[in-house]
Amino acid sequence: MSQQDFTLNAVVRSDDQQGKGASRRLRKQNLVPAIVYGADKEPLSVSLRYNELIKSLQNEAFFSHILTINVEGQEAEEVIIKALQRHPAKNTPMHADFQRIVRGQAMNVTVPLHYVGVEDAPGTKEGGIFVSNATDLEITCIPSKIPEFITIDVSGLAVGDSIHLMDINMPEGVAIRELEVEEPFNRTVATMQAPTLEPVEEPIEPEEHEEGAGTRSTEDDEEARKVQAQDDTHDAPKSDDE
Repeated sequence: MSQQDFTLNAVVRSDDQQGKGASRRLRKQNLVPAIVYGADKEPLSVSLRYNELIKSLQNEAFFSHILTINVEGQEAEEVIIKALQRHPAKNTPMHADFQRIVRGQAMNVTVPLHYVGVEDAPGTKEGGIFVSNATDLEITCIPSKIPEFITIDVSGLAVGDSIHLMDINMPEGVAIRELEVEEPFNRTVATMQAPTLEPVEEPIEPEEHEEGAGTRSTEDDEEARKVQAQDDTHDAPKSDDE
């Protein structure tokens, strides 16, 4: 885990500040409703400063770090962010869920995946297409071991190769939650697909004709005109002057 420090300031929400209508009024005051829960304590409803939260959300590490929430009039809370609700059109934060941590106690955290070595992979040089099937991963570890992200080296992938969960090199003390369950599923997280080839249209060759078929020479045309002229002379009616 990096040494970045994320601190948010909050105030406790009173009973009349609960519910959808109250939450809308808070957002108009540049406050974001949130809840803090876990560690065998009562859930705590708070309001966060919108600008502080927006600034923190711009940093990817915010989602995989231990955060400090300074609650006015109470002890500071050590938490991780578990859920963030955003406006469907504006993408602005509307509500946040934070889980308290207990030092030394393992917990489940979702961290980003970073793929490296794509350009150096043999499959890429052969025209293959790298496809990632996962952008983050749920892990299990104690709070002090939470990594900022998980790095996956794909520089050895050839066309047709894949990387599965069991292929990922995890930091010491960090486990993949999906592989810790009773029936683990070793799913694929990345593949190097074969290049897509566009069909090549073959040129259409003209049909071959037998020699002389369907064609007439100039001499044939001239002979036909002479024969027709003779026929016309024989068939023409004679005039009275002849």
